[in-house]
Amino acid sequence: MKEILYLEIPTPDTKIVLSWLQYDFQPETLEKISMPSGIRLRVAKPTAGEPLITKKLPDELSIFIWSVQRTTYLKVFRWGDTPFPREREILTQLTAAIRNRFPHQHPEPPAIDLSQQSIFEALAPYYPLTVKYFQQMPKGEYDLQRVYWWEQRWREGVRNPQKPKQVIFSHAQTATHKPNLAYDLIYIGGALGVIHAAVMAQLGYKVLLVERLSFGRMNREWNISRDEIQSLINLGLFTAAEVESIIAREYNDGFNKFFDGNNPQHLRSPILHTPKVLNIALESEKFLKLCGQKLQGAGGDIWDETEFLRADIDPDQVLVTVKNIPNQTEKVVSGRVLVDAMGTASPIAWQLNGIRAFDSVCPTVGAVIDGGFEPGVWDSQYGDVLNSHGDISRGRQLIWELFPGGGKELTVYLFHYHQVHPQNPGSLLEMYEDFFTILPEYRRCDLDKLVWKKPTFGYIPGHFSANSRDRVVAFDRLLAMGDAASLQSPLVFTGFGSLVRNLERLTTLLNIALKHDLLSFSHLNRIRAFQSNIAVTWMFSKGMMVPTGKFLPPQRINAMLNNFFGLLADEPLQVADNFIKDKFSWSTFNRLALKAAMRNPALLLWIWQMAGTQDMLRWSRNYINFTGHALVSVLLHGWFSQFLKRIEPWLEPRHPALWLRLLAINYAICVDKPSLGVEEFGVRSSEFGVQK
Repeated sequence: MKEILYLEIPTPDTKIVLSWLQYDFQPETLEKISMPSGIRLRVAKPTAGEPLITKKLPDELSIFIWSVQRTTYLKVFRWGDTPFPREREILTQLTAAIRNRFPHQHPEPPAIDLSQQSIFEALAPYYPLTVKYFQQMPKGEYDLQRVYWWEQRWREGVRNPQKPKQVIFSHAQTATHKPNLAYDLIYIGGALGVIHAAVMAQLGYKVLLVERLSFGRMNREWNISRDEIQSLINLGLFTAAEVESIIAREYNDGFNKFFDGNNPQHLRSPILHTPKVLNIALESEKFLKLCGQKLQGAGGDIWDETEFLRADIDPDQVLVTVKNIPNQTEKVVSGRVLVDAMGTASPIAWQLNGIRAFDSVCPTVGAVIDGGFEPGVWDSQYGDVLNSHGDISRGRQLIWELFPGGGKELTVYLFHYHQVHPQNPGSLLEMYEDFFTILPEYRRCDLDKLVWKKPTFGYIPGHFSANSRDRVVAFDRLLAMGDAASLQSPLVFTGFGSLVRNLERLTTLLNIALKHDLLSFSHLNRIRAFQSNIAVTWMFSKGMMVPTGKFLPPQRINAMLNNFFGLLADEPLQVADNFIKDKFSWSTFNRLALKAAMRNPALLLWIWQMAGTQDMLRWSRNYINFTGHALVSVLLHGWFSQFLKRIEPWLEPRHPALWLRLLAINYAICVDKPSLGVEEFGVRSSEFGVQK
């Protein structure tokens, strides 16, 4: 038998597909025979001029369907080596009929009124498994409301990027009324925001943190590696003992493996081992509370259950209007700089960037599970960094992550790389229904025996920057960071890992801006963590997402991933570690890219089909910029940092704006080199003249 067609049919209802295939699909001049999982087609009578099937085998096609990942798949097999009569025409007719009958669907969450019914009652008809298992979680009703709210907020931004809600207002004159409460820095968003806020507070600045939720409650867990979390010690935020106290688990190895059952032999790959990638699981809520204690201990304030409404910026200050959610009272507070750390829910990011606020997104769902798996299902000394157990599912390549935590805990995520598209924004609720349906396919389990501790979910953003000025991360007296600034990595690092890796850079530059009152757009927009190597690897993200409305061969994305991860598996461990952590060099990238193209000559064509001409041209500009950046790094690295250190005492007091610019350049060329150290450029609170 020879496989001659493989299709993904984007519906979970396999019975309807089977019924259509057996009763409605009518191939011309062929006899159709129904089977339990499909049909057989054979020639009813010979037709003059058509080639004959090999006499030793039945002259028929076998068509069957099956279901996995809440998706239906179809394959057609031919008996024999000789093409079936009118084979190409029959396959074309079958494909067109399926695409017409079962197009892509992008269901909308229902409009609900929680004053009339609970979130469980409202969503049960649409997402029954999601409701069932959220009901088994502590604070499940609150968390499901949060999922619904976040999806609605995300959809609103994607649907109206041309006319986003205005929340930032600029005024040419200073406001006549100044509130009594005044801060140097006002952070909106208490997850990633509190990390940076705590560092700045310890440096002597007066800091306010505003958080919409109860402070310390997270809807994600965080994993990182030891070399990256060391930056928190280097900055003086935590002691080594405090870092150890927030580590829930350090596992021995992480696995990366993509489904290759439908890939040709040369595009299958062994497991890629990454023992030092995301191998430390943090107790995220304990970590946040410790950051909060550091912030408050340094004189900072935290206003939780408080929602950001608007910011009015004038030459001397930013006035921020917030609302306390429990009592619905509004308050205005003033500061020198507003920091947007609201992530993809940020209306500020949409206002500043419009349609280019986010180029891609990873809708991510999952849960922390505190036991219930049978012995032998998983060894907690290991993590699943990236894993797929099937091909493209309803227009998405689903990918799993699994990280062991403290005790019996396992944190499991399901996500996919997704094009930001108004007709198809990406749904957390649909993903949760997938998660609860297909988790037993991924890791053997009985869902009703699992102990559900809490859900984990969110929209993880991406931005395909061509250069360090391609995305607006600032305005006068306003700076974005974390997910709100699309500070992320194309492969496995989310905003948390990227922020921690770049925390020293962002802290040092913001300190200089505050110290010298360099708070206009032109200065603050330099405080970013752009990396030219990340700018070229966004093509990996693009290669993992199915363009909205298109059908790809179901095995295509797994084939591309296995192609490249197979190359990394052949390399020394340090090469894979550097690549996944965005520390790779120009020469390493080119060497691996050439090897990937040699192993699979069709790779470039596949990427072009998925990305399109416009994005391929954008990537070409990125690559040229990456090459130029590499050349500059070679010319400047080794002496430029020492030169800056020598001229700092003279240059910074006289020309602070130039100093800020030169230091930003230095961080950019040394981004994948050993840490410069905050002490090297005088980032010490005793030198600011800032009083706590």
